[in-house]
Amino acid sequence: MKFMKLGSKPDFFQTDGDTIRYVTTELATDIAVNVGDVKFYLHKFPLLSKSARLQKLVATTNENSDEIHIHDIPGGPAAFEICAKFCYGMTVTLNAYNVVATRCAAEYLEMYETIEKGNLVYKVEVFLNSSVFRSWKDSIIVLQTTRSLVPWSEEVKVVSHCLDSIASKATIDTSKVEWSYMYNHKKLPSNGNDSHWNGVAKQQMVPKDWWVEDLCGLQLDLYKQVITIIKTKGKISGDVIGEALKAYITRRLSDFSKGMIQGDVVKNKSLVETVIHLLPARSVPCSFLLKLLKAARLLECGEVEKCELIRKIGQQLDEATVSDLLIQPPTDETIKYEVDMVQSLIEEFVTHNRSAQTDPSMETEFQEIRSPRLSDTSKVKVAKLVDSYLTEISCDPNLPASKFVHLAEMVSSFSRPTHDGLYRAIDMYLKEHPGISKGEKKRMCKLMDCRKLSVDACMHAVQNERLPLRVVAQVLFFEQIRASASGGSTSIPDLQGSIWALLPGGSHGSSRSTTTNTEDDWDDVPTAEEIKALKCEIFTPRLGEVNGGVGSDRNGNPGATKNLEKVPSGKVKGMIMSKKIFSKLWSSKESSGEISSCNTSESPGSSRNAEEKKSTRSRSRRNSLS
Repeated sequence: MKFMKLGSKPDFFQTDGDTIRYVTTELATDIAVNVGDVKFYLHKFPLLSKSARLQKLVATTNENSDEIHIHDIPGGPAAFEICAKFCYGMTVTLNAYNVVATRCAAEYLEMYETIEKGNLVYKVEVFLNSSVFRSWKDSIIVLQTTRSLVPWSEEVKVVSHCLDSIASKATIDTSKVEWSYMYNHKKLPSNGNDSHWNGVAKQQMVPKDWWVEDLCGLQLDLYKQVITIIKTKGKISGDVIGEALKAYITRRLSDFSKGMIQGDVVKNKSLVETVIHLLPARSVPCSFLLKLLKAARLLECGEVEKCELIRKIGQQLDEATVSDLLIQPPTDETIKYEVDMVQSLIEEFVTHNRSAQTDPSMETEFQEIRSPRLSDTSKVKVAKLVDSYLTEISCDPNLPASKFVHLAEMVSSFSRPTHDGLYRAIDMYLKEHPGISKGEKKRMCKLMDCRKLSVDACMHAVQNERLPLRVVAQVLFFEQIRASASGGSTSIPDLQGSIWALLPGGSHGSSRSTTTNTEDDWDDVPTAEEIKALKCEIFTPRLGEVNGGVGSDRNGNPGATKNLEKVPSGKVKGMIMSKKIFSKLWSSKESSGEISSCNTSESPGSSRNAEEKKSTRSRSRRNSLS
């Protein structure tokens, strides 16, 4: 720490208790100066020779009185005592802790060069400019002391000089950093494993965020000013500024990382709001932003701040994890998680994706910086994230089916290679909410593309008694298409024709009323016997014609249709229907563009065919994915 000594005479100041200060000299004191609760017994001549303000006060005092009062001097009795000792020529030591108070007190007492050359204001300014503002740590200490001396510290420009000094040093090239600093972060690797090379000590690399921890001791208002100036200079990357803000709020809120907020609510609220405003875009991990959002909700921050934070989170939602999104409501206990908040985050991501999909010929370099294109990988990550989130919240008994469906529909346009996660979420919701209506269940299952289920998911789905019969039929149908295509025994058109040929009368003999009843039956939940019968109905026909006729199983054994006899006649009529009715199984998919035809664009002859063929033979094994 830098210091400066003024004066050369011994210190003759004495104390009498806590409220009396006096000078022990041969001459009797002739003036009493009351500063706050402390009374100083001094001499007029040394004081009036250097202070214009004391001259005015003495001149306006009653001739019969030798006492004056100073109640508003910045720095109080301690700062006045330094000024008084300077007037006597006694030795005083200035340092980073008392220099601002001394400078403000000297300004108050008007100790200028016009009164006497080499006066206190001049001396202090020389010390500040030549020593304090050139020191990294002293500048920070001095800035901290200015808070209790406002507005005097601002009027004498100590605050602005400190801010500029700190910001200039923080933005300097790291190769020019020659002063000490506090840094407890993970150190950057040095050049080589040994600290010496050929007997010469190597210079350690200075990290870009070397200044972050030293500034964490500043109060919020001063810290905000420093970071604002650093950002204005434009020499520090957003990642470093984000790291600084992350370190600051973690230091100030000890339980922030645990999702808990303790202490003064007003101060913590101001802290969170300030950090939100200062954060550059994509400067911190999404997990940190979500913790910040939880804190903002607990502290009831303003809507402007929460909307700004939601916007920032939405732009990098692909970095989030399911645990990050499990935000519990602060007071309402009727719903387990804040689904509406997550919905807002997904909406922001979707909106950001749309705004980024502009005409490339119309994009400028500035637009690409502000709104970067979202990669297909990011979209897939968000889609999988939503699937996993739906699985987690589906156990909430108070979660409406409409919210579940709406969340899933928001990312339905983001193509993902598999729908296993979505199937798992739907199955979990149906398990926890057995009382939902047929319409809700139908709308929910329409979200799933049966062609994109893995072998294990298909094995589970065809035995899942919670799914509508329509979905089970679709899974079986597409599984048989893939199995037939991989085996080469039956072409896709032949397979479809075989299924239609199985139906009595081919595509004839179905009335309008029958269509209505059958359509409703396909939305019912099937029993185990119905599923078994449906499997025989789909898998047997074509093979039966080859091996032993219709009514034989795939091994050529007659009586495969006996399974149908175990099903009630009403259900059998619902399963045995015309070509027109069978096509309605996936008519809703066709209208939405999810399934355009049985000739799917995804070739079944992929590397997974061997595994799928194997699973077809062992489909009766139950494999729960719930």
